[in-house]
Amino acid sequence: MKALFRPVALLLPLLVACTPPPPAPKPQPRYTVGQPYEMGGVWSYPREDFALRETGLASVIPDPRPGRATADGEIYDPALLTAAHRTLQLPAILVVTNLENGLSLRVRVNDRGPAQPGRVVALSRRAAELLGVSASGTQVAIAVDPDLSRALSAGLPQPEAPRIAIETAPREAVQAESLAPPPGTQAAERVRQGRSPVQVAAVSVEPAAQAVPDQMPEAVSRGYARPGQLYVQASTFTTRSAAQRQAARIGGARVEAIGSGRSAEYRVRLGPYGSVAQADAGLEVVRRSGVSDARILVD
Repeated sequence: MKALFRPVALLLPLLVACTPPPPAPKPQPRYTVGQPYEMGGVWSYPREDFALRETGLASVIPDPRPGRATADGEIYDPALLTAAHRTLQLPAILVVTNLENGLSLRVRVNDRGPAQPGRVVALSRRAAELLGVSASGTQVAIAVDPDLSRALSAGLPQPEAPRIAIETAPREAVQAESLAPPPGTQAAERVRQGRSPVQVAAVSVEPAAQAVPDQMPEAVSRGYARPGQLYVQASTFTTRSAAQRQAARIGGARVEAIGSGRSAEYRVRLGPYGSVAQADAGLEVVRRSGVSDARILVD
C-alpha cells in the first residue's frame, strides 16, 4: 500500500510549484478624509486642509514590500514618491523640504502614519533617498500643494455620505379654482408675444481641472539649508493660568505667549534639544504626563 501512495507524494511538490501566484490587487483610488483613529498610542483626527504647513521630523516608511492597499485604496510601492500623514485628506500632494540640506520634492500622500510619535511625515524609500532623509529622523518642512491637491479631490470618486431617512409628513388635498385674469393681463401677454426671444449664451464658469499624474516625477529642487532647533510642544491655551498648570505638571516646561490682546495664546514648550534622541526623550516625558497630542517641531 505504501508503494501506491509514493508517486502521489512525489507529485505534490510539483503541483505546488506549478500553481500560479495570486493576482495582484487592483488599485481602487478614492478621495477620503476618514474617521478618528488610534495609532502608536496617539489619537488622530483627520480633516480636509489645503493650507497645511508644518515642521518636524520625517521618517521612512518601514514596510519595504510593495503590493498592500493604502488607506485611500492605492497600491503601495516603495519605489514611488509617496508618503503617509496622520490627518491630511487622502490623496494629497505635499511639498517636503529637507531643512538640513535644502532639497525639496513633491510626494503623493496616500496612507496614514507615521506610527512613531514625534514624526510629522513618513516617506517612501525612494522619496527618502532623493531627499536624504534618514530613518532615525530628519528635520523637514511640509506644505500642501493646494492646486494639485484640489484637483485630486475633484477627480477621484468620493465615498457617498450616509443619507438620513426622513418620513414625509402627511399633506391634505389642495383644492384649485380657476379665476378670470385681472384687467390688462391679455394686453401684456400680446406685448410679450410680439417681442423676439432673447438669446442667452451659456458661459462655463468651471475652471479646467489640472491634470495630476498618478506617479509624481522625481523632480528634486535645491534651496538653502536652514536647520533649526528641536522643541517639544505640549498644548496651547487661551489663558496663561491654564498653560502654567500644565507646565507645572510636566516639569521643566515653560510658557510662551503668542500674539497680543484678545488673540493672545499661551503654549507650553520644552527644549531646545541638541539631538533627535534628546527630543524623543523629552516627548516621552510630556506624553507620560498625560499630554497625548504633544509633538516635536523645528523652530
